[in-house]
Amino acid sequence: MLIKKKKCPFCEKQAQTIDIDDIEELKKYITEKGKIIGSRFTGVCSWHQRKLKRAIKRARNAGLLSFISK
Repeated sequence: MLIKKKKCPFCEKQAQTIDIDDIEELKKYITEKGKIIGSRFTGVCSWHQRKLKRAIKRARNAGLLSFISK
């Protein structure tokens, strides 16, 4: 049985940067409780996962994303 490997959605779009102003895109990678979802579940490559982590943390500090959901 062959298991199909997930492709990184950011590599497919050829996105070099992940923008902190794109809140709807960042919300896809956060759980209901506010935790960042790991790359094993989302299929994001390690390079883009680090960029995604920084963008989420910067958006939280800028007040665009909440730290926890209410």
